[in-house]
Amino acid sequence: MRKFLVLILFVFTVFLFSETLVIKGSNTIFPIAQLWIEKLKTIYPDLEITLEGAGSSTGIAALFNKTADIANASRWLKESEIAKMHKEGRYFIPIVIGYDGIAIIVNKNLNLEKISLNTLKKIYTGKIRYWNQVDPNLPKKQIQIYSRNTASGTFETFEKIVLNKEKMAPWVRMVESTRFELETVEKNPYAIAYVGIGYVTDDVRVLKVEGILPTKENILNGVYPISRALYMFLDATNGYPDSGAIKKYITFGLSKEGQELVEKAGYVAAYGF
Repeated sequence: MRKFLVLILFVFTVFLFSETLVIKGSNTIFPIAQLWIEKLKTIYPDLEITLEGAGSSTGIAALFNKTADIANASRWLKESEIAKMHKEGRYFIPIVIGYDGIAIIVNKNLNLEKISLNTLKKIYTGKIRYWNQVDPNLPKKQIQIYSRNTASGTFETFEKIVLNKEKMAPWVRMVESTRFELETVEKNPYAIAYVGIGYVTDDVRVLKVEGILPTKENILNGVYPISRALYMFLDATNGYPDSGAIKKYITFGLSKEGQELVEKAGYVAAYGF
C-alpha cells in the first residue's frame, strides 16, 4: 500500500511540474520545429511538446478551437480567419520566424533550366499540356503536374502569386505530402511540382523563375518572385505569455541558436544570424 501511495505521489509530482505544448500546422515549418524541439528537450527535460504538420489551415483551425498552443503557418491569415477572429473577440499574434522561397522542381534529366510565371500558370491551369509547348526542344510528353492540397499554406501562396485567382486544372494531382512530391519528381522524367526550399534535395532540378533562382539572398531581399515569410501564430487574447512553455519555445526560436537552426533546416533566418 505504501509503495502504491509513493507511486501515485510521484506521478502527481511529475504531472504538476511538467509543462506541455501543442504545435500544429504547416508542413513547410515542420523541419524547423523538429530541430527546435530536439534542442529544447535538452534544455527543459520536463517540457512535453506535441508537433503535427498537416497544413497551415489545420494549425490555425486548431488555434481557434483551442487544441493547439501555437499554429505554424507558411502564409498570412485569410480574410475569413481575420473576420472570425474579430467576431469571436480573439487576437492572434503573428511572429515571423524565417523566410522561404517556393521552388519549382522537375526531374534532373529534363533539359530545362528556367520557367516564367506566365508559363507556370498556363501549366497549372491546363492551358499548356505538353513539355514541347514549354520549349520546342523538349519531347512531346504530357506534363505530370503535382500540387500540395488546399490545407497547405504553400498551396495558398502558390495560388495567390502564380495562379492569380484562376483555378487549377482538374487533372493536377493534389497531394498531402511534400516528400511525396519530391520522390515523384525524382522518379518521373515528365513531372513538375513546387516545394518549400528547405525540402529541396540534389535529386531534383530547381528551375529559375523569371531568370532568378531561390537563393538565400534572393529570398531575403524578395527578388525571387515566389518568396514568403514563415509564421508562428499564438492566441494573445488574454495577453502575451510572459512565462511558461509557449514563452520558452518562442524565446528559443527567435534566439541566435534558434535562427541558426532555421538555416540548418534549409530556410532563411529572419533576424540576420
